[in-house]
Amino acid sequence: MSNFRWNYRCLMFLFSLLDILIILVFSPAKSKAELPKSDAASTVQIEVNKAPEGVINQTVETSNAPLSAKKARNNLTERVTPVSQLLEVAPPTNKKAPNNVAGQVTSVSQLSDVKPTDWAFQALQSLVERYGVITGYTDGTFKGDRSLTRYEFAAGLNAALNRLNELIATSTTDLVKREDLDTLKKLQEQFSPELAQLRGRLDTLEVRSAKLESTQFSTTTKLIGRAQIVVGSVLAGNNVVSKTPAAHNPTLQGLTSLRLNTSFTGKDSLGITLSGGSIESLGQTRAGLLGTYEGRTADNASITFARNQIILGGVRYRFLPYPNTQVNIYALSDGASEIGLSGPINPYFESSSATGGNGISRFSRRSLVYNYGDSGAGIAVLQGLGKQVQLGLAYSAPNGNNPTANNGFFKGRYLALAQLIYYSSDRNFRVAGTYVNTYSPANTIGFSGTNFGPADGSNLINSTVPGAGTVGNLYGLQTFYQISPKLAIDAWVSYAAQRYLGHGDGDGMDWAVGLAFPDLFKEGALGGVLVGMEPKMISLSKNVDLGAGAGQADKDTSLHIEAFYQYKIGDNIEITPGLIWITAPNSDSSNPDSLFAWVRTLFRF
Repeated sequence: MSNFRWNYRCLMFLFSLLDILIILVFSPAKSKAELPKSDAASTVQIEVNKAPEGVINQTVETSNAPLSAKKARNNLTERVTPVSQLLEVAPPTNKKAPNNVAGQVTSVSQLSDVKPTDWAFQALQSLVERYGVITGYTDGTFKGDRSLTRYEFAAGLNAALNRLNELIATSTTDLVKREDLDTLKKLQEQFSPELAQLRGRLDTLEVRSAKLESTQFSTTTKLIGRAQIVVGSVLAGNNVVSKTPAAHNPTLQGLTSLRLNTSFTGKDSLGITLSGGSIESLGQTRAGLLGTYEGRTADNASITFARNQIILGGVRYRFLPYPNTQVNIYALSDGASEIGLSGPINPYFESSSATGGNGISRFSRRSLVYNYGDSGAGIAVLQGLGKQVQLGLAYSAPNGNNPTANNGFFKGRYLALAQLIYYSSDRNFRVAGTYVNTYSPANTIGFSGTNFGPADGSNLINSTVPGAGTVGNLYGLQTFYQISPKLAIDAWVSYAAQRYLGHGDGDGMDWAVGLAFPDLFKEGALGGVLVGMEPKMISLSKNVDLGAGAGQADKDTSLHIEAFYQYKIGDNIEITPGLIWITAPNSDSSNPDSLFAWVRTLFRF
């Protein structure tokens, strides 16, 4: 088993490097020819504004904002973005951004939407061919049926007058009729106030632009900020370890993260995240308020650093060797976050840091198959295979920065992940199969506070045999279906085959079904309900003792029931109250049910 583990790690890493090498050396000449330009990489869905969670929040953050047919942020079609547009940072350039207006046309026939039967055809023909003062749009249209403001008309009139002055100055006055000059003079007098205001506005804009250019932080860096204020409280339940009632004391806590996205070529992105806060997650560790990981809330500060301490929460460099290929190299993140694996499958309960997380709990956002990795260094590749299939590969080493024994990038804790996602042509349905191989040496602790396990669910599933390394093979199947613009369903089932080296095996499992209700009661709002079984140990070899006795797995089943309602207050503020109800906590029916409330207010800036 040990030899297989080491060989597998090397093969997975070499396979990832080989995939990148093939991409860089052999150009897929047919990729753009086979796909429409707008869809060349539509299956690659990564959000550049997400903050890799690092040690701040172990929940995956991805590109997928909630879906709806009413607003662009919730539109299923808008969800699929070509990978070439995903690096939304300003490219390094000193040129003005071009608009969609083409140059001067020399014949009215160049304007595809102008026909000889149009009532203004002769006037346009005269302005084009006699005076040369008409320009079209880059798509070869004139768009003559759209509304015109007086300022726009004044600007057009000014252009016509300038052209007439040029004609007169070049002694071509025979092209200018007296009646045209009289008409233009009258128009110039009538619109003189607007022309004066337009010149003043242009002068003001030039001054403001010059001031912005002289004081701007960077032409190539985008700053994204997020702040949370959370009120939470246990309403009912015991500590499953001490068997005593948990304290029912409401708390008021907060967390802030700042993310800098920098592009050097316009097709790459360097992301750096600084975070700090004081949010204590309910169910965060077995030493916490409830004595179990079950019901763990997704909003939390780092459990390995002091509260309200500013820390580096994520560092990664992302580049696009080809439009349908994305490569991520990260010093602090995790593979599932970097290739956005769970977000595309469960978009309403788990979304990007740019839009804020939706589900209240860690469990509602992602299955156990994504949770074993923890945060660390690694490499991830996301490859679009045609229009409807996406392949993701990742290798992460949670203790890759530690040079001591049983640590490091190759000889310590690691996770190798592969996932294949299929999308329907209309993007209303998607299904993914995921495989993860992971290993943790004895007595090593990650950012989640565990040596091994999903940092979610029962205490046994997060336990190991003291002094023994642990290997896991994880399998997950996830699916999502947008039934209608106001109703969607997602579901998953995951299985974990764990081996405690030198002792025996154990099997873990979880499942969930969620319903999402976009635009519930209000456009832009979101309601969600989820029921599932949090990760638990379903069987254990007779020689393995994880703390409950040799061969003793979890004896009962805990159900996780969660409901939340996300209400938007403007574009940058949203309030999300929610409830989490856990039956038979720690998979033990002798424990009374737990119930706790959570109200999150999110500010984006």
